[in-house]
This record gives sequence, C-alpha cells and structure tokens, in this order.
Amino acid sequence: MGEHVKGKNAIVTGSSHGVGRAVALALAAEGANVVVNGSGASSAGLGTDLGPLNDTVEQIVARGGVALASCGSVADFDYAGKLIATCSDNFGSIDILVNCAGIPEVGSIVDVPPETWRRVVDVHLHGTFNCCRHAAPLMAKRRRGRIINTGSHAFLGIYGGTGYAASKGGIVSLTRAMAHDMAEFGVTCNVFCPGAKTRLSSGEEYEEKIRALFAKGWLNEARRDGGLHPPPAECVAPLVVYLASDAAANITGQVFVIAGGYVGLFPEPKEECLAWRDYSKDGPWSVDELAALLPAQLGVGR
Repeated sequence: MGEHVKGKNAIVTGSSHGVGRAVALALAAEGANVVVNGSGASSAGLGTDLGPLNDTVEQIVARGGVALASCGSVADFDYAGKLIATCSDNFGSIDILVNCAGIPEVGSIVDVPPETWRRVVDVHLHGTFNCCRHAAPLMAKRRRGRIINTGSHAFLGIYGGTGYAASKGGIVSLTRAMAHDMAEFGVTCNVFCPGAKTRLSSGEEYEEKIRALFAKGWLNEARRDGGLHPPPAECVAPLVVYLASDAAANITGQVFVIAGGYVGLFPEPKEECLAWRDYSKDGPWSVDELAALLPAQLGVGR
C-alpha cells in the first residue's frame, strides 16, 4: 500500500462498478478510508443488487484497507446528505469527494424521451451538486478538502447523447464555479474526463453510436478507435489519487483528460473578438453587416 492519501477520509460515488470502483480501490491502496457508494440498481429497481457494492468493499478490506458501503442514489438530495454523514460520522471527517455516479444515454434531441433527459441530468449533474452541496460546508469549516468530479469529452457536444452531454458540460461549469468559491478555504475542485472501458462505454448500442458518429464525420479515426477500444479503468485512478493528495494543493478549477497512458488538459475557454465598432458613433451592427462579416470570420460559407 502507498501513502499518498494516508489517513484521509474519502467518498467515491458510483464506485460499485467501472471508473468509480477503480478509484475507490486506488484511494484505499494509498491509505484512505473509503465510503463506497452505489445505487444497487437492477431490473427490479434501486437497492436490489448489492453484490457489486459489497464486492468493492470486500476487495478493499482483503487488501488491508478500510471501507464502508452506502447504498442509495445521489440524485436524492436527502440521501446525498446521509452519504456525506456516513463518512464524517464513521471516520471523523470528509477529506475527499470523488463524484463518479452515472448512467448511460445515447439519445438525440429529435427522439430523446423527456423522462430519460430528466433521469440522466438527475444522476449526473444533480447528483454531483447534491454531494458537493453537503460536503462543501464541512470542508470549508475545516479549511481543507478535495472535490474531484467526473466529466467527459461528451461536454463538447460531439457524442454522448443530450442529457449526458448537457450534464457533463454543467459539471465542468459547476466545478469551475466551486473552485472560485472554495479557494479561500483551501479546498480544490477539479474535473477528470476518463477514457476507459466501463458499462457506459461498451455494449452494442454504444458501439453503434460511435460508428454512426464516425460515418457522419463527427469523429476522426483516432477518436473512433479510442471509443471502440478504450483502455482499462485502472489507468484513470492514479490521476484522481494525485488530485486528492496534498501534492496537488495548488491545482484547482482544471479539466483533465486521462485515457490509458495519455494525460491531457482542456484549457479555460477564451473569448475572441470577431469585430468591433464604436456603437455610440456608428450605431449597432445591422443584420446585413453581420451576414457579410461573420461567415468569413468563422470560416464558413455564406
């Protein structure tokens, strides 16, 4: 076992499977006490399949770590509060919050059912907010903490459905806002966009979506192949452990990419001036003037 987060107390949502599980195992291996969370979802409903959740805990304990299981949906604000309390009540504090809970969606705006949109946004965006909202005051009071949220290339809008893409974009903006809010308290907030094989990035429906996007020209060959053959989730965990450690105390408000051996960064969006005029003298732009100006500035045909 390592010691990069030795003695720290962590919650990893969505850690009964995939990236969340890999992160929970890695944090425990580096000395953290971990609350493992999952919704226990199955065809029979939430909370009916505790096997994967308990298996993650058993793996941690078998390797000499400390872990507790908490079953529930982070989309429920009250449950999110109980989840945070599970960590602080049993371990004494919450030092690390990693939000990994998520569900898949590959719908289009022309056909996505409203109930699917709401369910995806509830789990991804609202679930992340719910846990952060309960954890942030505790971290602020202690003037220490690490919040690490899961993003996705889907926030660029090139793939990943509607609710999924919108949620991931919301998580990026939420995290950047929190980074400013929490800076005075010494709490860092970052996003990682994982490229890894999970339940969300596998299966026939997912693969058909990737091939369809490639056929439309929205994905190049490298992104298509990366989407169809993602690396294992274990490759993601070291970046998350690093961001959770004291060594990353000066890193906040960043959006990272981690996929196999690749580590990347999305820079902060910058506004670019396309045109300017002194409206007090020349008046506002006319529609015809903008129609003549903007296509050339944007590199598109009129």
